[in-house]
Amino acid sequence: MHGYGCHHGERHFGPRGFSGQISRALGRGMGGGFGRFVGDGELRLVVLALLEDAPRHGYDVIKALEEHSSGFYTPSPGVIYPTLTYLEETGHAVSAADGNKKVYSITTDGRSYLEQNRKVAEAALERIRRIGERLARARQWFDGSEGREHDRDIPEVVPEVNEARRALKGALAHRLHAAPPTQRKIADILRKAAEEIQALPQDPDDIDLG
Repeated sequence: MHGYGCHHGERHFGPRGFSGQISRALGRGMGGGFGRFVGDGELRLVVLALLEDAPRHGYDVIKALEEHSSGFYTPSPGVIYPTLTYLEETGHAVSAADGNKKVYSITTDGRSYLEQNRKVAEAALERIRRIGERLARARQWFDGSEGREHDRDIPEVVPEVNEARRALKGALAHRLHAAPPTQRKIADILRKAAEEIQALPQDPDDIDLG
């Protein structure tokens, strides 16, 4: 097993810029995880797991990971194609010409290697899925791109929460293009609010959002 260090060139989870600052602020308040990379060894196992499901082009691997993360994790071709090449060189995958492209399939050795490390692969896929879900939930709550008429209530919360959420979305929408110092102040406000919410005592009737 190779190391699980951060993959240089890997794309981050979530948006960049001001909205990225908001996501990071919220992520810290929710226990982190919003900016996680996928380690080299984990990514190889994840790709093998995808090839186990079906032979794929490199683009298919990228799209599969994007879909698995609710659209928030899109590894770059500069990461996926070298990973596929590495898997082929180690005998864990084999490629065949498909027009101007290559389609990759898992080999017997690849299946054996994946089976030996199944828990690591499944844990990485589950982490990608859960972080994607959390970011999708954050976007649903805080994205200011939709008007109020299209902003449906979040189910299973009291009306006051939806009203406060809309007020926050409106305030953010008007300050998305603020100067960086103002953006940082807004991020600090959101971070403090997230920390206060996270610090609230757990009630028996609380709904677990993961």
